[in-house]
Amino acid sequence: MLPRGHFAKKSQKKIMKLIDIIRFAVRAATGYPTRTMLLLLAMAIGAGSVVVLSTLGDGARNYVINQFSSLGSNLLIVLPGRSETVGGPPPLLGITPRDLTLDDAMALLRSSAIRYVAPISVGAAPVSRGRLEREVSILGSTPDLIYIRRLAMAGGQFLPEGDITRAASVCVLGYKIKQELFGSSSALGEMVRIGDRRFRILGVLAEKGQSIGMDMGDIVVIPVASAQALFNTASLFRIMIEVTDRDAMARAKEQVLQTIRQRHDGEDDVTVISQDAVLATFDRIFTALTLTVAGIGAISIAVAGILIMNVMLIAVSQRRSEVGLLKAIGAPSRRIVTLFLAESAFLSTIGAVLGLLLSAVAVWAIEQVFADFPLEIPLWSLCAAVGVSVATGLLFGVLPAIRAARLDPVLSLSRR
Repeated sequence: MLPRGHFAKKSQKKIMKLIDIIRFAVRAATGYPTRTMLLLLAMAIGAGSVVVLSTLGDGARNYVINQFSSLGSNLLIVLPGRSETVGGPPPLLGITPRDLTLDDAMALLRSSAIRYVAPISVGAAPVSRGRLEREVSILGSTPDLIYIRRLAMAGGQFLPEGDITRAASVCVLGYKIKQELFGSSSALGEMVRIGDRRFRILGVLAEKGQSIGMDMGDIVVIPVASAQALFNTASLFRIMIEVTDRDAMARAKEQVLQTIRQRHDGEDDVTVISQDAVLATFDRIFTALTLTVAGIGAISIAVAGILIMNVMLIAVSQRRSEVGLLKAIGAPSRRIVTLFLAESAFLSTIGAVLGLLLSAVAVWAIEQVFADFPLEIPLWSLCAAVGVSVATGLLFGVLPAIRAARLDPVLSLSRR
């Protein structure tokens, strides 16, 4: 039976070997500072690009999800036209026998699964007060829009309840339009001209920012019937619906399709999309985009790995006498391989850490320029950058290590 101290000595010997390997790698790296700095820079750029590109892709995905989430929750959107291609050469997309109308929107309120319905009519018209005039996006809708879109009022009230088919001459201004037309003075109760009609201001929207490409501060909201009269159209751009709860989404969608089918002589001539379906589609797109750009960044790590291999091959030639001395004193070939692989791993790890620091600085700089763009470095990109860097360094360090192990000690010491 072996004494207990035998195992302690064996463990201490292994630790000393590990320390010697690390010391060798550090001395080899610091012995040629210019070469080492170039290797570290190449690896840092590769690892940093993986993290930065992954962060931008993930940030774009989060930005789109946040934008759709700001619309509200449990939403269905009814669009005129079918989404599938129908017959006839050439194929026609979205044939619409009938437009969506206010009567269609009112009929949808009969469903017990639907809480709010907001018909939407959009267009552009000049909005003026005195000598001030500007072309503005006009949004025609109903009082339910404030609940569906989670809008807030800076002052006054939203569109009044009542008969949605009546073209009332009232409006709600976005906060930017209010500032441009009225400055710091109150706009409530004042009159503005929209197109060739005069409207009384009921309220001003609170600042909400961008929402799916539409600046909510740069619009004017009027009753949907007034918008149809202003733009001389009876059709709707779309109908927005808020369902009572998430579990009722499928039932509400089926009831919407059934109601429109009955009103349109049995034709399925609308498309109903859910907020979750849109979010899932964008999530898949941006996930694929993130992985793609991360792969592009990984290519730069591979380039850095090739640089490591070339430089290490040169290092083998420069350190022939050192390798020959190690072999002359009895170092086995596997020990030579271990020493050179340790140097590659050391350089790759330090380069990856520097790359993470560079990526943190780059992400911070991007956040300062694009403050509204949510950026958060994903944990998986950090692990991937370090893992790929170290793996690449070891992979491309194998050939120089094997070459060093095969050197003849006599010829190496004689520098031949």
